Formats: sequence, structure tokens, C-alpha cells
Amino acid sequence: MDYYSTYISRLIEEFGRLPGIGGKTAQRLAFHILNQSDEQVKQFARVMLDAKEKVHYCQCCQTLTDRDICPICSSDKRDKSTIMVVETTRDMAAYERTGQYEGVYHVLHGAIDPMKGIGVNDIRLKELIERLKGDVKEVIVATNLGVEGDATALYIRNLVKPTGIKVTRIASGVPVGGDLECIDEVTLLRALNGRVEQ
Repeated sequence: MDYYSTYISRLIEEFGRLPGIGGKTAQRLAFHILNQSDEQVKQFARVMLDAKEKVHYCQCCQTLTDRDICPICSSDKRDKSTIMVVETTRDMAAYERTGQYEGVYHVLHGAIDPMKGIGVNDIRLKELIERLKGDVKEVIVATNLGVEGDATALYIRNLVKPTGIKVTRIASGVPVGGDLECIDEVTLLRALNGRVEQ
């Protein structure tokens, strides 16, 4: 039985489509929006539309940004000879929160997962290979520790190794199957510092 009007039900349904949002949270969010002023709701809608319209991939590292080259890639203070490969922009942000990594990143936007039909051409590997033509000394593979992340790490190692560039993998301390974005900064830092050559 539908307790709400069509518009309220549709709003709840749309919030419910967001990752990690269950039915009760979707209801709370919908009613929060309905209790806001018209101007607050319009501002929220404008911010979402602006982000969707103006955010794109960094021409260098493939992270999401509203600039052609993201702030990390354009910084003179970053060591561009070291590239950390991560699955998502959220993983990159997790390492940035440690405040200790001084290299640059490459964001794959996924991991190889044949069960979901995600192959090597579905993630940003071609762009990584293109970057290796520059003055790169080390590639740190920081994909999630699990079947998909490990398969992706092995594929990257096999791509990079023949070039003579050092390939390392983040060390233990990160639980198997754990998402990097959810792990505390100290554990991430230990995994980075304890990386092993592939």
C-alpha cells in the first residue's frame, strides 16, 4: 500500500537508488528535502546539476575533477616519477588523508571482474600505459585486496614489468576484501610503507 502521494513516493524511490541508502534513510532524506525552503532545494539541485555537468576525468591521472588537470597532477610539489594506481577517486582521497604520500595517482575507475563483465578495456589501463612513456620510476599498485583487485594488480604488474619500471604492491594491514576508502589512515600508511616489489 502506498502511504504517500506520487511525488513523495517517487522522491523516496530516487533516494533509495543511491548506494548505501535503505528505505528508512530514503524516507528521511525525502522529508528533509520537502521541509527545506524552495531556495535551499533549488540550490541543492543546482549543485548536483553543476557537478554532473562540469566534473570530468583529469587528462593526466583520470580522477574526477572540474579542471583539465587536477590539483595533484598540476602541483610542482608532487613526485611525478611515482604513480600509485587506485581503483576509485575515493581510494585516492583515502591516501591523500594520510598526508604522507608525495607521488601522483592513476585512477582506474574499477577493477577487472569477469563475473560482472568488466574487462581490461573497461577500466583506464590504456591511459596508464601511455603515462609510463614519461619519466616514471615506480608504479605502486594499490587496488583493493580481493579477487578483483588482485587480478587487476597482476595484470598491471605484467604490463609494467617489461618496461623496467619498478612495480610494488601495497602490503598487508589492509584486510582482504576491505575497501580502501573505509580504512583508517594509519593502516593505509603502513600498507604503503610496507609495499613489496612485484
